[in-house]
Amino acid sequence: QVQLVDSGGGLVQPGGSLRLSCVASGSIFGINAMGWYRQAPGKQRELVATIISGGTTNYADFVEGRFTIYRESAKNTMYLQMNSLKPEDTAVYYCNVQFLWGTSYWGQGTQVTVSS
Repeated sequence: QVQLVDSGGGLVQPGGSLRLSCVASGSIFGINAMGWYRQAPGKQRELVATIISGGTTNYADFVEGRFTIYRESAKNTMYLQMNSLKPEDTAVYYCNVQFLWGTSYWGQGTQVTVSS
């Protein structure tokens, strides 16, 4: 029904920036919320940021104002702009779409590595 393709990860130095993209295809009507999660080795997957259908955004405490989640509806694309990256941001980042009736879809994940 829905396919999510996330991309934009890579290797950056501390203090650098990346913009992650998540392109949705299929039947994407009825979305309640979209978000980005991340998972580092040996750790649980954790929420990074969410944006609901009305445009309200929420961020995890560790974001500390460094990231921005936004969407471009005409392109069915959600973004996560990440600035001032830290080594502890290293993880696989996953986009997620949740529908009003509870169905959730995930992207395949994109690796972000922050290292000098």
